[in-house]
Amino acid sequence: MASQPLLKRRSFLASLAILSFSVAACQTTPPEAPSANAPAASGGSSGGTISINGAGASFPAPLYQRWFAEYNKLNPKVQISYQSVGSGAGVEQFLAGTVDFGATDAPLKDEERTKFKEKYGADPVQLPMTAGSVVMAYNLPDVPDLKLSRAALCGIANGKITKWNDPAIASANPGVTLPDTNISFVHRSDGSGTTDIFTNHLKAACPDWTAGAAKSIEWPVGTGAKGNEGITAQVQQTPGAIGYVEYAYARENGLKMASLQNKAGNFITPSPEAGSLAFKGATVPPDFALRVADPTEADAYPITSLTWILMYPTYQDPAKGEALASVFNWSLTEGQKIATELGYVPMPGDLNDKVKGELTKFKK
Repeated sequence: MASQPLLKRRSFLASLAILSFSVAACQTTPPEAPSANAPAASGGSSGGTISINGAGASFPAPLYQRWFAEYNKLNPKVQISYQSVGSGAGVEQFLAGTVDFGATDAPLKDEERTKFKEKYGADPVQLPMTAGSVVMAYNLPDVPDLKLSRAALCGIANGKITKWNDPAIASANPGVTLPDTNISFVHRSDGSGTTDIFTNHLKAACPDWTAGAAKSIEWPVGTGAKGNEGITAQVQQTPGAIGYVEYAYARENGLKMASLQNKAGNFITPSPEAGSLAFKGATVPPDFALRVADPTEADAYPITSLTWILMYPTYQDPAKGEALASVFNWSLTEGQKIATELGYVPMPGDLNDKVKGELTKFKK
């Protein structure tokens, strides 16, 4: 696994649009044996210390690791380890019961929910914690600003556009000298919620996209890298490269980010403010599995998604479930300032309150 990008403190205010929401590893110790009605995972509480292990999406990993470190300062008896292994591996470990919580950028599929219920006799708890945008980070030293039309983005992803000075790219960048060099497209090699977000957008936005939409696909072109960390490093090291990463990774590592054309035809520079507009007027289903693959709002950034944590409905050690609920409740209150600082989209008020309401079920 590539090393985590270092995240520096940068504060700014992200004014969110008014949203209308309605709710209609690295495993080193053997896990406890889960019972049918009380799934449990690794670790436990001893001597007053509660050790919790989680694994999953790299998309929110910088935020989660910051949250857990800050919470530990407030409550040293709660120690949380989070492994950035990708959404696919995170869901697998969650279903297997080898972690105390999972994390995914793609909501659980029906077959995954069924598998969980068959094993544990109850439904999984799936709660959104934050949102973020997937950006196209690129390495062109002499091009400080790049616009990609929908046709250009689709062409790069499906391999039909191979040169940076292709007319489909040049037409949206008048006055910009684009190099006559090959495009090096970088995609995820692991099962990834970020890939799921990106490919769902391609499926919605590209008439000729045939590779499907999932956490892992057969890419028609490009080089694979593991994690948001891996793509970030690959783009940094390769002139002419372009790849999809979470906004916070690109921003904190100084990567250039292309402005993307949205469904309304406008070129939108990625930002938390533009990302928040993707959810304007959205209705959240009871399982919180909201997907907005191609937002229609005129000023919305086109590739933005919620990201979810996965919890068991009960824990063999009730103190563990209560500690997790306390951590995530803090994350949805005081922790939202950290989300803004790192470039994530904080949870909108109505949705935030509903998620905190679900967390109260873990209190003794």
